[in-house]
Amino acid sequence: MAKPKGGVIAAVVAGVAIIATAKAVTSGHNSPSPTASSSSSAEPVRAGCSALMVAASSEKASLMQGLATQYNKLGRGDAGNCVTVAVESAASGDMETALVHGWDANAVSAATKRPDVWTPASSTWLNLLRYDQSTADQPSTVPDKLDSVVSTPLVLAMPQPMAAALGWPGKQIGWADILKLAADPKGWATLGHPEWGQFTLGKTNPHISTSGLAATIGQLIAATGKSTDLTSADVADPKVRAALAAGEQAVVHYGDTTLTFLSNLQEADDRGRGLSYISAVAVEEKSVWDYDMGNPTGDPTTLGKHAKPTVPLVAVFPKEGTLYSDSPYAVLNTDWVTAPQKAGAADFLAWLHEPAQQKAFTDVGFRAVDRAPNPALVTPGWAVASGKEIALPYPAPKVLAESRGAWDQLRKRARVLLLIDESGSMDEPASGATGPSKMELAKQAAATSLQQLTDTDEVGLWAFTDRFDNGGNRVVEQLVAVAPLAKNRQQLQTAITGLQPKNGTPLYAAARQAFAAMAPMADAQHITGIVLLTDGINSYAPDSDIDNLTAELSAKATENHVRIFTVAYGATADVAGLQKIAAATRAKSYDATNAANINRVLSNILSNF
Repeated sequence: MAKPKGGVIAAVVAGVAIIATAKAVTSGHNSPSPTASSSSSAEPVRAGCSALMVAASSEKASLMQGLATQYNKLGRGDAGNCVTVAVESAASGDMETALVHGWDANAVSAATKRPDVWTPASSTWLNLLRYDQSTADQPSTVPDKLDSVVSTPLVLAMPQPMAAALGWPGKQIGWADILKLAADPKGWATLGHPEWGQFTLGKTNPHISTSGLAATIGQLIAATGKSTDLTSADVADPKVRAALAAGEQAVVHYGDTTLTFLSNLQEADDRGRGLSYISAVAVEEKSVWDYDMGNPTGDPTTLGKHAKPTVPLVAVFPKEGTLYSDSPYAVLNTDWVTAPQKAGAADFLAWLHEPAQQKAFTDVGFRAVDRAPNPALVTPGWAVASGKEIALPYPAPKVLAESRGAWDQLRKRARVLLLIDESGSMDEPASGATGPSKMELAKQAAATSLQQLTDTDEVGLWAFTDRFDNGGNRVVEQLVAVAPLAKNRQQLQTAITGLQPKNGTPLYAAARQAFAAMAPMADAQHITGIVLLTDGINSYAPDSDIDNLTAELSAKATENHVRIFTVAYGATADVAGLQKIAAATRAKSYDATNAANINRVLSNILSNF
C-alpha cells in the first residue's frame, strides 16, 4: 500500500502487516490463507531440550511442520544441547516489520510467537531487514552467513492457451512482451483472440508478498533493457518509472497472497471459464505446480481433494531474468536465542538438507537447495516450466527499498466504498461481557486503515441497516461520497466517528445497492471495490435470496468491474454467505470472527487496492 507522506519504509510495512489470525478465505473456499499463522507444529518440549520456534514463509510452512514432527521423534542432539522444533507460518513482510526493532508483537497477530529462526521466502526480506534496522539505528539481527532450506524461482503463470498464443514454448517471453500486450487497447485481439478481452495481470502487494516484490524488481529490470544489477539510478530513471506505471495499469487488483488469484482462477475453471479471469499472475514456480495438481493452497493435507484444472497453468520464465525465492535460514542474532538453540537450529537445518528431506520438498514442486528440480517439473507436457532460466542477482537493500517506494508512487489507484453494518448487534461487546463494542473497534480500525491510502486514492462511506426512514424501505445511507482523499479525508474520519448501531441487517439489499452504485464508476485506471463489514446474518425479508444476489453479481462481474471484499466480523456473522458474495465478484472473504483482530483485517483488505 502506498506510503503516507513523510512516512518511512518500516512504518508503511507495519501499516499493511498481514493478518495472521484472521483466516483469509478466498472466493468461498474454506481453506485458510497460506499467510495465516494460526497453525504450528508445536509439541511438548523434550526433557533436557530447548524449544526452537521457526517462523516459515507460507508456501513451505505446512510441509516444514510435518518435517519438524519427524525430526522431533528422532531424539537428535545431546542432553542440554538439543531442541524440540515448532514451525509456524508467517508472512515474510509481516515478520520483517515485527523484527525491525527487535520484536514488535503489535506488528503481527496475537497468535504469532517470537521466532528463534526465520526462514522467509527470499533473501530480499533479510536484506530489507538489514536496511530498515540500519536506518532505524538498530543492531542487525540477521547473521552474516546464511544458508537455504529449499528454492523456487519467480515465474509468470499463464493459462496454457494464452501462453501458446504468445509463442510458448518455442519463443522466449518476457516482461517486455507482457507489458506491450497489456498496453495495447486491442488486447488479445491483436493475437487473434478477441474473446479473451484485455490482457490482465495479477500481482501481490510488494510490502507483504515475496512474489509481489520480486515482480516489481523484474518489471524494473525489464524496463532498463538489461539483465544485471538494478541500481538506484535505474529506479529513478523516468523511462523506467514510466514503464512500471504502465505495467501497473494492467493489474486487476493487488492482494496479500497469490492464493487470492489462484483460488479465483480455480473457481473460474470449475465453471468452464478458465480463460476469463486472469492472463498472467506473478507467482513462485512451486505455486504453478500446486495449482496444476488441483491444490492451489499448497497444503499437503488437501492434495488430491480437488480435480486438476481443465485449463492448466504454465510457468513462463521471463527472458529478462528472474529472482529466486531461496528460503534463507536465519538463526537470529538476538538476546533470546541461546547457544543450545543455535546448535539445535544448525542440526535441524543439516537434517533438512539430507536427501530424504530435500526429496520431500521436490516431490511437491520445490527445487532443491542447489536449484535442481524434480524431473517432472520440467519434463515437456502440460504442467511444464519453459524458457531459459536467468537468475538475477538480488538488488542492494537500499535499491530494494527504493523499488518498493517506486511502486507506492506508481501503483494503480484505488476507488473503494466502505460499507459498514449499523445493525443493533454491533453494540454488543467485541469479546466477553465487557470491553469495547464491536462498533467501537470497527470505527477505530476503519479510521486507522485510511492512513494507508494516499490523497489520490478515492474512498467513500455508506452505512446499512433497515428502517433508516422510520419504517420505510431505505436500507443504506451515503455518509460520504466516493472522492479523492485529498478532498474528503477529514469528512470520512468524522463520519466514521459518528457511526451508531441501529436496527436490523439488510445484508443482501445493501450489497446489491452498493454494487449498482459503484458499477458505473469502474474504469481501467482504478481498482474499484467495496469493503463490506457485517457482524450478522441477513434479516431483511424483501431481499432474502442469496442465490439470486450472487447470480446477479456474477453475471455482471468482469475483469475490471467491482469486487466486493467481505468481512465476517464477530462470532455471529454469516461466514458462508459472505464467502458467496465475494466469490461472485471474484474477490476475497475474510474471517474476522475474533473481533479483536479487525484492525489488521481491514489493513490486510486494503492491500488489495
